[in-house]
Amino acid sequence: MFQWILGMAVASVFSLVYLVAPTYVLTAILSLLFQYPTRRAALLYAAPMLLSAAIPSSRAPWMAPLLRPMLRYFDYHEEFEYTDAELRRDATTGKRYIIAMQPHGVISYVGLCSWIRAPADFRRISTAAARVVLAFPILKHVMGIFGLTDASAGNLRRILTRETGVGGSVVLYCGGIAELFKSCREEERLYLSKRRGFIKIALREGADILPCYMFGNTAVLSVLQHGPLAALSRRLGASLTYFWGAAYLPIPRDEMLLYARGRPLGLPHIPEPTDEDIAKYHALYCKEVRRLFESYKEKLPHYKHKQLFID
Repeated sequence: MFQWILGMAVASVFSLVYLVAPTYVLTAILSLLFQYPTRRAALLYAAPMLLSAAIPSSRAPWMAPLLRPMLRYFDYHEEFEYTDAELRRDATTGKRYIIAMQPHGVISYVGLCSWIRAPADFRRISTAAARVVLAFPILKHVMGIFGLTDASAGNLRRILTRETGVGGSVVLYCGGIAELFKSCREEERLYLSKRRGFIKIALREGADILPCYMFGNTAVLSVLQHGPLAALSRRLGASLTYFWGAAYLPIPRDEMLLYARGRPLGLPHIPEPTDEDIAKYHALYCKEVRRLFESYKEKLPHYKHKQLFID
């Protein structure tokens, strides 16, 4: 029970930061602009934001043991068709992967748990994130412990061509922020039909795609899908909308989580891929994602009757 309560507290830190940080930053900026209630008080109130903005974030693999109670709280499990040993072995031969994660969820607790459980050298793998997350005060330091990197095409190509070993691969949430607003406890919807850029990058750079499905990401938190905040979130590429979990509070539900990793798609190296090449391997990826979903959904009680839709 103690581990469960501790895990709930640790998991709630991330949801609270996501919910509170935007409001705090906005009010801190307004306080500085209007020097309210006094100039000194405004500076004191905004000090954490200013310090966070000035100090770069950095990964903190040493924190993994401190976060392990989350694994107990969520009843976290893994199913790997392509094992860590195989991934490590192939990485030493120069193989690079875009580790394609879906669905996004409000906060990817499956992704966080997989990082906590992962071997130490696997924590060198960076996770691509929107630039606004990398620059947002407070949020960039809390989430930065997991090793975030710019999700731009240029930066992804740099990692895939210049880094060595396991660190030469990168985790990418293919559906991005748009997929966040498809989170629903009743059905699974992936924002994927128009997301083909990662296939093009992999083909051009001679990397492979490693498909992964994260069961439970859309169940632990519910999100307000419509309204001005949702529209602003889509535009900025970061979650600024309201979400909730247990008892309508920003406490993630203690649902069972499952991280299912398939095998590499086996993409060829095509320096100048055509639209037909991209469409072919995008269809292969979609097929594999659906296979993973159907193969493992029976392992989670709240997924047995769910259907997967690819938008």
